[in-house]
Amino acid sequence: MRAYKFLLRPTVGQEAALRDMLRDHCSLYNGALQERRDAYRHSSKTSVKYGDQSAQLKEIRAFDPERHGCWSFSSQQATLRRLDKAFQAFFRRVKAGLTPGYPRFKGVGHFDTVTFAKDGDGCRWDSTPHDPQTRVRLQGVGHVRVHQHRPVRGRVKTISIKREGKRWYVVLVCDEVPPEPLPATGSIVGIDMGTVHFFTDSGGVHQENPKFLEAMAEELTAAQQHLSTFPKRTRRRTKKHRAAARKVAKLHAKIRRQRLDHHHKTALALVREHDVIGHERLNTAGMTKAPAPKPDPEQEGAFLPNGAAAKAGLNRSILDAGWGIFLGILAQKAESAARRVIPVNARNTSRTCPPEIGGCGHVAKENRVTQAKFECVKCGLVENADRVGALNVLYRAGLVLCDGA
Repeated sequence: MRAYKFLLRPTVGQEAALRDMLRDHCSLYNGALQERRDAYRHSSKTSVKYGDQSAQLKEIRAFDPERHGCWSFSSQQATLRRLDKAFQAFFRRVKAGLTPGYPRFKGVGHFDTVTFAKDGDGCRWDSTPHDPQTRVRLQGVGHVRVHQHRPVRGRVKTISIKREGKRWYVVLVCDEVPPEPLPATGSIVGIDMGTVHFFTDSGGVHQENPKFLEAMAEELTAAQQHLSTFPKRTRRRTKKHRAAARKVAKLHAKIRRQRLDHHHKTALALVREHDVIGHERLNTAGMTKAPAPKPDPEQEGAFLPNGAAAKAGLNRSILDAGWGIFLGILAQKAESAARRVIPVNARNTSRTCPPEIGGCGHVAKENRVTQAKFECVKCGLVENADRVGALNVLYRAGLVLCDGA
């Protein structure tokens, strides 16, 4: 399966209709959530399922044809499924003992996606095939112009309309996508993710980290400070506050687009150059957790320093690099190109003396002298610490490859 995302170019009237569509689907989502809450709070603690709420759609559309009857039935079912998935995830987290996160009501500004479960059911991709300009037809909106910058392969399965700030996008999920294998290169590489360098490969080549968030930190800080100057009693009520909030959101969206563009181009270059790519299996959510507080045993209600400020800076750098998103993109591109990506255990990759370049394999915390320097305390091997990590990743990926073969 593959997803394609294209920019929409709606007319003024179509944009107003798209906003109405989001608003009415948001109203349906919130109404269905309220029904579930009320049913459970009743003395009988009745549980309402997706099937029960989907069966009421026909009556809802007949009762309020202006707000609900003009939109696609299947898209409204998809909105109810979205709520049902939120509840399923909530109960799964409760059962696993995690932070539950009960489903919340959505504000109109935070409900930004409507999904059509099937091409041809309330929507039609490439609705004007005889016109050189690609369009998508949406029930209640019309034929909306699409900026299609690349061909769509496979069979269109679902179509989603997404709002990001003032921009509108169409997202196609396609199955039966034919693979596009690249010619074999005979190369296998290991990469070590970092924050100073985005990654270092086993050949010692550093991929620079663009640090998009850091590059726009000054502008973003000024925008956030301006937004924070509005008193709480006037927030969300004035045009100036909404404009300030839109500016902050616009800057974050720009950073996100820059990061994604960098990830796609970097992953594509790796896939084109290597048949097998090994990387560390990283738990970025665990790595960016705030350190636990340290109560002061000598003073009640006081806490000892726990390095939270320094950890916050490291967490910001890790999240700015976007390792998790990059590795997901890399796996998808590798699958499409008939390449292989092997995640390996990251334990002690930067503390093990690499046998691949004449090392002894000794593992010790003291081997890692600084962030950039590795010096084995047993055999004296000196090497760049990031390259050592990449070499050990390569070695472990090779072991997996041999076992798999």
